[in-house]
Amino acid sequence: MESEITVAVDVPQVGDERRKNWAKIVTAVDDSLATGWAFEGEFVATGGIQDLPINAVVVVYGEKGSRNNPAVEARAYTVNSDGTLSFHASARGRAWARTLRDPVEELLTERPSEPPPQLPWHPDLMRYAEDALHEELRRRST
Repeated sequence: MESEITVAVDVPQVGDERRKNWAKIVTAVDDSLATGWAFEGEFVATGGIQDLPINAVVVVYGEKGSRNNPAVEARAYTVNSDGTLSFHASARGRAWARTLRDPVEELLTERPSEPPPQLPWHPDLMRYAEDALHEELRRRST
């Protein structure tokens, strides 16, 4: 990850913690593959708080059931600026990667390339309470 703005996000764990599970910040999709390797990007841990870039596309994969007959599930999310995840798609079974490939590729093309601009910091604003600043912004926007 570059110097992107990150937020603390609780990355869900799909499936059983005793079985295979992973999450990946997807940066590109390889159309020639129909497996989990079609999703290019950086792996992150599941089942806890991770610092993820705002607007990132995250694929979470997990298995439950027996080793010989695992039940596979995968989900696609985007990271919101408030530290939450927005659910977009899910897939189950052996064809999970091919099922999610197109929706994830659409999410990558739809997401903004840059985070929203930050307001410039000004030392005079430090003397005002945060609530007063929010109220003033609400008043000016109407």
